Amino acid sequence: MQAIILSGSRNPAGQTARAAQALLAGLTAAGAQGEIIYLPECAIERCRQCDAAGWGTCRTAGSCVIADDLAGLSDRIRQADLAVFATPVYWSDLSESLRAFLDRLRRCCLHEAAKPGIVGKRAVGICVAGGGGGGGPTCAVSLERILRTCGFDLVDVLPVRRQNLPAKCDELQLLGRWLATTEPA
Repeated sequence: MQAIILSGSRNPAGQTARAAQALLAGLTAAGAQGEIIYLPECAIERCRQCDAAGWGTCRTAGSCVIADDLAGLSDRIRQADLAVFATPVYWSDLSESLRAFLDRLRRCCLHEAAKPGIVGKRAVGICVAGGGGGGGPTCAVSLERILRTCGFDLVDVLPVRRQNLPAKCDELQLLGRWLATTEPA
């Protein structure tokens, strides 16, 4: 099994990274392979809403005209067996880098040409809130809505707070082991 973890955090030693690394540790302990990609290090522009109606080739061809890392990362998701989306929570919502990526992916996935390799692919969401941690559940709802619109087979979306991060890391390791040893439904 091959997993791709897209992180909306720029801190490879932060709380979101710890949560993503816990899931990856569970996956690899059960024989799977995977990697974490930090989206702030990638070139991902926000949607330009190309035409007067706010659409473009995403609607007509299932692709985006912006020449950045979106297409390559989308292909890597298609090649993987599992896609994981991890984000720090900012103002009860996704990080800007994950939001920019998913906004464009979601638009492309509305076209039939972009659906193969995305629709039905197992996915997990992780939303890590610092501070008081109250925004995690709201962020999880937002992430779930976007991933379902894309057509992913959403296995779980976990809200995490800095206060329960150690316990959630244990849960994420268990989830990783389970995902690596369980066939999709």
